Amino acid sequence: MSDKRSSRAADRTEAIMRTTLELGEEIGYAKLSIEAVAARAGVGKHTIYRRWPSKGALFLDSLLSLNESHLDYPDTGDLLADLRRQIHAAVDLLDRPPVGPLYRALIGEALLNPQVAAALNDHFITPQAEKTVARLRAARDQGQLSPGFDLDLAMAVLSGPLYFQALIVQAPLTHEYVDRVIETLFTGMYARP
Repeated sequence: MSDKRSSRAADRTEAIMRTTLELGEEIGYAKLSIEAVAARAGVGKHTIYRRWPSKGALFLDSLLSLNESHLDYPDTGDLLADLRRQIHAAVDLLDRPPVGPLYRALIGEALLNPQVAAALNDHFITPQAEKTVARLRAARDQGQLSPGFDLDLAMAVLSGPLYFQALIVQAPLTHEYVDRVIETLFTGMYARP
């Protein structure tokens, strides 16, 4: 009996998150409401509030449910190729519909809601940053980067232009732009003989 109940709960949770993303894409985050999600998903709003304390928390979990494992770094021994491949995959996921507009809306909500900001940081930003730093550390340990190279700052320098492009100037993120960022950064980062 408990397996059936747990399976129903998982199905209901999935339906609520899927509905949240569909509505978010259709009407935008600003017009999204718990009531609208509940009505379309065929559940009571109390069912949603038992799992998520706010629209922002529901939206964050729904969007993060799309986070694919292909955002993991390869380690082929070629740091630039690995960075390029992983960042291209992130750009492909985060800059195109349906995820791109939804992610930008989530960033906007995070600016206004400290709980959403903390959750976004804990569940997406920090894990992705840690993967980048780990890949850079492996390259530094193999002598591909200078021994004193600041890994955390490199992570910020790699991601900053992407957020600037997507959020501030609202220009498309392309593979060519990513390649330019990586090549510009790495001109001064490689260990010199």
